[in-house]
Amino acid sequence: MYNILVVDDEPLICKGLAGLLNASGLGIGKIMTAASGEEALDYIRMEDIDLLITDIQMGEMSGIELMHQAKIVKPWVQTIIISAHETFQYAQMAIRLGARDYLIKPLNSEQFLDSVRSVLLKMDKPLPRTEEVLSGGQGDFRMEEPQPEVNEPLNRLLAESVEHPDEPYPEQPYYESIGITGPYFAVIKVKLALNGADGERPFPVRDIPLMQYASLNIIQELLDRELDARVFYAPDRSINILAQWSEEAYAEQHANRISQLEMIGRSMHHHIGKYLKMDCTVGISQILKGLQFVHVLSRQADKAMLWAREHGDYHVFYYGDFSWHNYARDPNPDELSTQSNRIVDQAKAYIEENYCQKGLTIQEVARRNHVSPNYLSYLFKKMTGFNLWEYVVKLRMEESRSLLLHTDLRRYEIAERVGYESPEHFSKIFKKYYGVSPSDLKK
Repeated sequence: MYNILVVDDEPLICKGLAGLLNASGLGIGKIMTAASGEEALDYIRMEDIDLLITDIQMGEMSGIELMHQAKIVKPWVQTIIISAHETFQYAQMAIRLGARDYLIKPLNSEQFLDSVRSVLLKMDKPLPRTEEVLSGGQGDFRMEEPQPEVNEPLNRLLAESVEHPDEPYPEQPYYESIGITGPYFAVIKVKLALNGADGERPFPVRDIPLMQYASLNIIQELLDRELDARVFYAPDRSINILAQWSEEAYAEQHANRISQLEMIGRSMHHHIGKYLKMDCTVGISQILKGLQFVHVLSRQADKAMLWAREHGDYHVFYYGDFSWHNYARDPNPDELSTQSNRIVDQAKAYIEENYCQKGLTIQEVARRNHVSPNYLSYLFKKMTGFNLWEYVVKLRMEESRSLLLHTDLRRYEIAERVGYESPEHFSKIFKKYYGVSPSDLKK
């Protein structure tokens, strides 16, 4: 059963689409509606959402921005965009962010349901090439291992340090000839748990190459939609990814490259676990300019994964999330614990000072702590028992309850004071939190 969130600032449209979905006969568990991007984000942060259906123009937050924020929180949430304007630029941006369809108002009921049905049917299927691998390569498909002539020079690039990093890489002309042009690079490493997801059911030895290749296909298909990257086998049965950006691509102001890499890492972990029933750990480097620094990026990705010793239930590690006082020495458990405590304490202090701020996001709190949103969310939950956004809501609800009981402020004034864009959104959250509406509590 799938959970669907419908977002439109026109209540009649939300009601109409929810009605169509309820009467569709599709395997839908829960249908939620939101009148703004901010309200929708609360659902995405706190509910299990499979499909987001959103209007593109909605006042404070556009559907494109909502989709982008949703991908940061849960990269695997699928999206259908609806719009009153058949604008190529909007459609291009939506597709670039991974929208599954772009529908024009007024909506045709049959076309709308066909689009939803198509998205839901594909959710439980592996990506196309991977499905062919797992089915045994039927038809014209032939499984081809990445060739040594591709693997070896790329692995050499990751492994070899250079004597003079202030000079161009000695073999740069060769790598440019095989498409490694950069000049900006990042390295992602995917360590596959080839003993099985629970560590107790190892795959038969004969299946290990198949699982490795199926993983490579999943990774490659996800990357094909996201960025320019080379995917290849590491000598230890892991998978290496060398991502690159041209000067022009890297200069695009709207893109947060590190968030993009982390979202890709989380998507890879999610899809490998979902389709192959196999766990993996992902290490992500920073981004540096120049081939001569690729070996540094490779080492960063390796070191990022060392934190799995401290966080065994976390799977995607970005090098920049961690403080390396001595790059040559691995951190000890006490250092790991001290840094984690400091990050959470600083995040709590910032939230307690700013929870009434309209438009407060997890990204903003993470940026203040110089860590990625996903890592901060994980740490916060682990060390406080609260989901980070639940903590924001808790503070807002406690303050609003106090204002209701001890002041004569009206509902819209209280909503404004505790950071909500609309009194209707505030009332929904309040009733869900306390079980009664603000007006009933006041009475």
